[in-house]
Amino acid sequence: MKPWPQLMFFLCVFLIWHTEAEFFTSIGQMTDLIYAEKDLMQSLQEYIQAEEKKLSQVKSWAEKMDVLTSKSASDPEGYLAHPVNAYKLVKRLNTDWLELENLVLQDTTNGFIANLTMQRQFFPTEEDETGAAKALMRLQDTYKLDPETLSRGNLPGTKYRSFLTVGDCFGMGKTAYNDGDYYHTVLWMEQALKQHDEGEDTTVSKVEILDYLSYAVFQFGDLHRAVELTRRLLSLDSTHERAGSNLRYFEKLLEKEREEKEREKSVNKTVTTTETVVQSGAYERPLDYLPERDIYEALCRGEGVKMTPRRQKRLFCRYHDGNGNPHLLIAPFKEEDEWDSPHIVRYYDVMSDDEIEKIKQLAKPRLARATVRDPKTGVLTVASYRVSKSSWLEENDDPVVAKVNQRMQQITGLTVKTAELLQMSDVEAGGATVFPDFGAAIWPKKGTAVFWYNLLKSGEGDYRTRHAACPVLVGCKWVSNKWFHERGNEFLRPCGRTEVD
Repeated sequence: MKPWPQLMFFLCVFLIWHTEAEFFTSIGQMTDLIYAEKDLMQSLQEYIQAEEKKLSQVKSWAEKMDVLTSKSASDPEGYLAHPVNAYKLVKRLNTDWLELENLVLQDTTNGFIANLTMQRQFFPTEEDETGAAKALMRLQDTYKLDPETLSRGNLPGTKYRSFLTVGDCFGMGKTAYNDGDYYHTVLWMEQALKQHDEGEDTTVSKVEILDYLSYAVFQFGDLHRAVELTRRLLSLDSTHERAGSNLRYFEKLLEKEREEKEREKSVNKTVTTTETVVQSGAYERPLDYLPERDIYEALCRGEGVKMTPRRQKRLFCRYHDGNGNPHLLIAPFKEEDEWDSPHIVRYYDVMSDDEIEKIKQLAKPRLARATVRDPKTGVLTVASYRVSKSSWLEENDDPVVAKVNQRMQQITGLTVKTAELLQMSDVEAGGATVFPDFGAAIWPKKGTAVFWYNLLKSGEGDYRTRHAACPVLVGCKWVSNKWFHERGNEFLRPCGRTEVD
């Protein structure tokens, strides 16, 4: 038996499901920011009472924020279920509150500034704001959402609808631009310009938007549109040096193109040349370095699932007593086939609501950015494609953990003595769990456990079970992962006779 495959099977307990968005990197802890922001508002109100006559501008800000924080604090998870709310929360705490701090410092009082300074050490960073913006872009790509849909907050099943302002869209575009992502730069700068043209009140100027947009479309080789946008910019600000320089450069490139075409015609008049025309404003997303990206995203959207009517007939529901386990004879678990080959099953009512909440309470203070092992160095490191937070729970952390572990043993008929620790994973970039190799998508359901073997009986790895989590579009998802190793289960699941058993 080869030593490489360490996991005998994978058991995934879906603790809570009301579809939710992926953010940088966990809204499980972002709910604390809601209360921090609410606390800041209370201090701000006290400060306003002392300086009301002098600080009318600050008071106006506070009144708007008071309404917002009162609503968000009443139901933090529900409020953060809308991805736009989460992005704006991070953006406010990282950018807008700092601007307010500078204003207050012009004529300060001790109470508010002391509270703001104390709270600021817990505020999101620039990395968090960038990550939140990229999370929205990933949702945009995976679920084929246009910027207008996200900006207007038109997402299904959302309780707290929110909108992106011109400044928000401009911030999204700048994040993409700074990352060299001109595809999303164009999309979000166009949305910012559209809302600006519609008359939305904003401090962002059209000149700033056009400056980024014109250069981004140039990067796609759309010289004609780059010239058009740059000329519009200069009509608003004729002294803009960079735009003037860019325009001359763009026009020089266009002239060079025309000269080359004329030269080709003069050399051989019988040759017909075909010009590659880029449709203005419509650009293809650059190819991804992950070859399975298209299959993965399609499965996340529920497209391309290879469950045929013939295969569907092989799936059944039944009561499961753990092969006669005395603990389950009176109260067996409901078992449902999710997939035929490889066999994937779901168990219902595996955990109670109280157990779920208790494990969430235990895990939340310990949540840390999930890591992956670098294949070259073997060192655990963070990865851009894994933006979840996780924590590890021991049996002696709480009786609930030991109780759930024992229940897993009863359901599977395998020993937990050699099992890994119980893992709580908050939004591991996914609503569904998808299997690109055989075209399956398994959707979370609260209180259920999904079970499959990722090793054949021979001990060989079953590579078909490679899986990935999808970004959660709306809601909040907590998942508990439980791994059982082959070590210690040799007699409970004996080896097969061949490598493919």
